[in-house]
Amino acid sequence: MGNLPVCDHSPLKQKMAAECGKLHLMQKSILPFHYLPGRRQDLLLLCDHASCAIPEQYAGLGLSETDRSRHIAWDPGAEGVTRELAMRLDCPAFLGGVSRLLADLNRAPDAPELILEESDGSLVPGNLGLSDLDRERRIAEWHSPYHRAIERHLHTRLREGWRPIVLSIHSFNPELHGRARPWPVGLLWKYREPWLDTLFQQLRQQGLEVGDNQPYDGHVMMGYSLERHAIPNGLRHLLVEVRNDGLATQGGQREWAQKLHAALDVAGFFTP
Repeated sequence: MGNLPVCDHSPLKQKMAAECGKLHLMQKSILPFHYLPGRRQDLLLLCDHASCAIPEQYAGLGLSETDRSRHIAWDPGAEGVTRELAMRLDCPAFLGGVSRLLADLNRAPDAPELILEESDGSLVPGNLGLSDLDRERRIAEWHSPYHRAIERHLHTRLREGWRPIVLSIHSFNPELHGRARPWPVGLLWKYREPWLDTLFQQLRQQGLEVGDNQPYDGHVMMGYSLERHAIPNGLRHLLVEVRNDGLATQGGQREWAQKLHAALDVAGFFTP
């Protein structure tokens, strides 16, 4: 969810840049979102900031390749964790298809933070002085399709008698604005559910320091996706933030998916 400090050339950030570049090469066309099917209809995974992709017509928003690969543009590693969890759980998932700098899928259409002119020390030239018409076009082309698809999916499941459990996956940077963020993982919640204490316990038993509504406070804001799709429908939900220095490789992403799967399963999160 959060942003990286001003970019340097550390090995971690070089890996992130390489991963972002690799994703661009793999994408023949950029779509507003990607849908992963699954047999289980009682679960749904969301990954709002899965992609750093910026469609060609936006000329990279005037940013350098380095800035386009920073965490201001996406949540590095979150897509890999989400895909691995979806495979393990055999459940559907929605993955955002474009960079959060184009239009942040986890912000409301009328939120000032939807399209940032500056993010963590970097100006975004392609977002400066955006007209109302251009803003509406971005929402219509890249933001609304993702949320309409999630809405249709949940509406169908609810009509069929399912009450899907919604899990949102994000990543965050080890440091922000000069302050260290010591938690390898954080759980964001608004309502204290019985399974939550067990989940904290399970993760701590793996030797992890777990952020309780850290690095962000779910009481203040759970993010637009859960606040639009899960909370109004009374669906069980959770937002998981994994520190991105543990997600720089595919192996790290698989390992975190395994850790989360095991802890969530024992805690009873997947059991209505």
